[in-house]
Amino acid sequence: MNVLLIGSGGREHALAWKIAASPVLTKLYCAPGNPGIAHEAECVALDPADHAAIIAFCKEKGVDFVVVGPEAPLVAGIADELRAAGISVFGPSKAAAQLEGSKGFTKDLCARFNIPTGAYGRFTNAAAARAYVEKQGAPIVVKADGLAAGKGVVVAMTVQEALDAVDACFDGAFGGAGAEVVVEEFLDGEEASFFCLCDGKTALPFGTAQDHKRVGDGDTGANTGGMGAYSPAPVMSQAIIERTMRELIEPTMRGMAEIGAPFSGVLFAGLMITRDGPKLIEYNTRFGDPETQVLMLRLKDDVLLLLKAAADGALDQVSVRWNDDPALTVVMAAKGYPASPEKGSVIKGVDAAQSDNVQVFHAGTAEKNGELVANGGRVLNVTSTGKTVQEAQDAAYAAIARINWPEGFYRRDIGWRAIIREKGAVQ
Repeated sequence: MNVLLIGSGGREHALAWKIAASPVLTKLYCAPGNPGIAHEAECVALDPADHAAIIAFCKEKGVDFVVVGPEAPLVAGIADELRAAGISVFGPSKAAAQLEGSKGFTKDLCARFNIPTGAYGRFTNAAAARAYVEKQGAPIVVKADGLAAGKGVVVAMTVQEALDAVDACFDGAFGGAGAEVVVEEFLDGEEASFFCLCDGKTALPFGTAQDHKRVGDGDTGANTGGMGAYSPAPVMSQAIIERTMRELIEPTMRGMAEIGAPFSGVLFAGLMITRDGPKLIEYNTRFGDPETQVLMLRLKDDVLLLLKAAADGALDQVSVRWNDDPALTVVMAAKGYPASPEKGSVIKGVDAAQSDNVQVFHAGTAEKNGELVANGGRVLNVTSTGKTVQEAQDAAYAAIARINWPEGFYRRDIGWRAIIREKGAVQ
């Protein structure tokens, strides 16, 4: 197959690395890609928002299959346009991508189909949202309804913090994404990421992970797109996975089909494992970042064949196998992230950091005058495996020590929950 991968981040580098290993791959292109992806694929200077140019490129190069990495092109309908042009694509339709594109849409779907989630209200003006916050009290969660690049969520521990978050949304802090606001119940428990490959009818479990959203050690500071992750997530026991499938994923698949928007692609459920069981925090309609990096290191099977089976409606004919060894990734970010990351600093030693059990995925890099430079907030994903989470963590931090990038920073406690569990099991 000739394959086009759309995107330029760490998620796409991990996918490119795994797709490139497929024996059924003929040629891999990536639009627009990054310097790390360039080792696995031919990077092409196409804008993911320019659907017509992408379709023309596919026809010119004989691309058989398109894998869409980021959410924005999916919410904008790129999968529909590719399918209309006769090109096979992994990713949901515009209608189905509303599961990520509108938090209010997802909450209403949960209410209609009895999917466990927090109580909520939807608001299009600040006064009504503020009144709801004051009535409910804190802690409470305020979310911009639309896509806000992982930054439109405030977990408010005080009423004032929630009111400020409501005002920020309606004052335009997140552009059009904040024109509507969802205010929802604070769920107490342990967060986990759960993935399913879907083909409109079948949902195939595709791994668990736990992300670290806060910028600082000990889960402190601002929320980010994710500062690190590990897989599998110990909190996702087989019993919890089965409940999640039965109570959340399967009703979602039935509900989406019933409303005329069958879901095909990857369904990424952000879960809170509460005393009452799993509850949905939010759905994403693409692979997680940085969760993909750890999943790809653990996946035994050919990811390209699995993604194609999802696109072809043939998931009932395939299965997924995982390496038992855990994987862990640490995000190296540019100083100033998540507010205003500093770009352009030189990074050295990335190749020296890699080994048999360590892969460094590029998330926000560029090449300038023959040198690798930071070109985003989250810049590198140092990803490792080990017999235990502690071993994987040790390998990742040993690799980071070989990277020379004074302008970068990272959390030093990725995987801490799992390591505490491991120590408890040993004692």
